[in-house]
Amino acid sequence: MMSKEQNELITRIGPSTPCGRLMRLYWHPAALVEELDERRPVKPVKLLGEDFVLFRDERGRYGLLDRDCPHRGADLAFGRLEHGGLRCAFHGWLFDTEGRCLQTPAEPEGSTLCRNIRQRAFPVVERNGILFAYLGEGAPPPFPAFDCFVAPPAYTFAFKGLLECNWLQALEVGIDPAHASFLHRFFEDEDPAQGYGRQFRGQSDNTEMPLTRLLREHDRPAIEVDPADYGMQIVTTRRIDDRHTHVRVTNQYFPHAFVIPMNAEMTITQWHTPIDDETCYWYAIFTSFGKPVDKQHMRAQRLQLYELPEYRSRQNRSNNYGFDPHEQQHETYTGMGDDINVHDQWAVESIGRIQDRTREHLGQSDKAIITYRKLLRRCIEQVQKGERPTIDPMTAGALQGPAVMDGIGPSESIEYYWKEADRARRRQAEWSTPALEPAE
Repeated sequence: MMSKEQNELITRIGPSTPCGRLMRLYWHPAALVEELDERRPVKPVKLLGEDFVLFRDERGRYGLLDRDCPHRGADLAFGRLEHGGLRCAFHGWLFDTEGRCLQTPAEPEGSTLCRNIRQRAFPVVERNGILFAYLGEGAPPPFPAFDCFVAPPAYTFAFKGLLECNWLQALEVGIDPAHASFLHRFFEDEDPAQGYGRQFRGQSDNTEMPLTRLLREHDRPAIEVDPADYGMQIVTTRRIDDRHTHVRVTNQYFPHAFVIPMNAEMTITQWHTPIDDETCYWYAIFTSFGKPVDKQHMRAQRLQLYELPEYRSRQNRSNNYGFDPHEQQHETYTGMGDDINVHDQWAVESIGRIQDRTREHLGQSDKAIITYRKLLRRCIEQVQKGERPTIDPMTAGALQGPAVMDGIGPSESIEYYWKEADRARRRQAEWSTPALEPAE
């Protein structure tokens, strides 16, 4: 069990908190590019407990500023885009993407007041449909050469979803390999039509065995957790018989992301970005190693499940996630339909806005969660001492990969199998190069 103080340490992310100071050393998704309307690309953003305004100027440059005007505190999210910046509607003060005050029109002719005014501004970069922001001090760290960042835009698709809970419990469901055997259990093994959130209803790579049956019949996986320069790698195996073993390789990308397989040709990199202590967004980049993705089709699929502008799941806390007791008794294991994202949302929201970890009892299947929490605490303590964290963001530029896969291979050489399977997928990808193959 964990003490209340320890739980506070690893969940609170405000600017004056220890974890918040650590978080601000890394890039964070701030919005989807599609959220900036072409007619008026200005959007209020809350990130790590702070309020900002995100905008794109006439030259296509992105800016992220504190939301309150430094003159009298009016809301810059209602400002006008003109003359190379964002103009406050209250008195007309104008700010560029770097926070420089360009004009203070109500001041007397010849006034130099604007030279001394600087709004807090933060770097923003676009990576395959997501706008990332850096809220720390000094130069921002480089981006790693991960597949989701180096793949051409035609092979990626970005989306997001709102979760009404703390970022940490949202992350932890993604590094918990055991839960799929129960939370995502299905009773029907026939192959469904392709659909978002149904990857556990398809077949594992190179086998005719439905993954639903495999997970249902093998609910005691062996879990190995290995440290990595980017966080940690999780290898989960389910021994089917003497000759065959199912293996699933996923990765935790520090501080709040994971990289998982969706199917034989696609991976998902998913961040869990704190809005504040009690809410977060998951952002995802779907990366195809096969053919280019149909972005319009993928977006249409997701808009059947999520409502704009908040990107809120249509099945949520307010309607009990669509829970139907009759369905649970006769049709599905959870009674919440067959969208695994709804299952995950129920799991992470039902444990509270901020999970009370003083009441939990962890077991061997929670190995990855235990390892991650230790890593998070160690990095927090290092930053408190003025040291660089173990997962140093400034070394990110040298990182590649990481290896991700899901398949069934020979029991006696399962590790060789999954590494070779990952290499083969990269070699076959039109956009991949040998230099991007992850090191062993």
